[in-house]
Amino acid sequence: MAQSASMTSHPTAIIHPRTKIPASCEIGPYCVIGHHVELGEGCQLLSHITLEGPTKIGCRNRFFPFSSIGLAPQDLSYAGEATRLEIGDDNTIREFVTINRGTAKGSALTRIGDHNLIMAYTHIAHDCVIGNHVIMANAATLGGHVTVEDWAVVGALCPVHQFVRIGTHAYVGGGTTVTQDVLPFSKTSAERNTHAFGLNAIGLERRGFSKERIRRIHHAYKVLLASKLNTSQALEKLKAEADRGEDVEMLIRFIEASERGVIK
Repeated sequence: MAQSASMTSHPTAIIHPRTKIPASCEIGPYCVIGHHVELGEGCQLLSHITLEGPTKIGCRNRFFPFSSIGLAPQDLSYAGEATRLEIGDDNTIREFVTINRGTAKGSALTRIGDHNLIMAYTHIAHDCVIGNHVIMANAATLGGHVTVEDWAVVGALCPVHQFVRIGTHAYVGGGTTVTQDVLPFSKTSAERNTHAFGLNAIGLERRGFSKERIRRIHHAYKVLLASKLNTSQALEKLKAEADRGEDVEMLIRFIEASERGVIK
């Protein structure tokens, strides 16, 4: 699909002739769209947005002023390789957000899923993977190779170290420095020192988790965080329980796969 002649584009916008932009997109004042950029249906660029590629963006994404998307990674080893950025559908990307392409030494791909809210001044570095329904509050900062799983919330002003994973349905409080993996379903905060405060029960209730599912996860957290067992002993105890359920199974797999260790 070539750039459409009927596309709504402000006369101050600068658009490379080989970009792929459907007629349903709206390109506002002073936007700059480079080569190897592809937009899906119904995207809206309000004003002063820079898009570079190779970047593929899905449908109905909304970009607010001064966001910089798909630019080269902030990595000294990057030597101009044709790495990529992919963004899914129905994302809101607010003012001054920066999202970089991948690196050749990583996966060569930065990937953003669907239905995410990425608030002002957030930075998503090279080779990060963001799932679906994620909220990143103002000035959250992801180092390279970070994974944020579905439904996680990363609070304002949180720096997240390279290669860290933030588990599904986790809630990270504002201003928390994250240097290890954040457990799925957890509330983690930097009050006094960074540690998990327990289960994100209110968040799970809002997302339709049954009382039985929450009970099982809560029990697993009591074993992990409130017992006198170390992590290995706690995992063995949970594995021995016949009624642990799929959520606890996922929690166990997350911990066992951790390379940086988990925040407890």
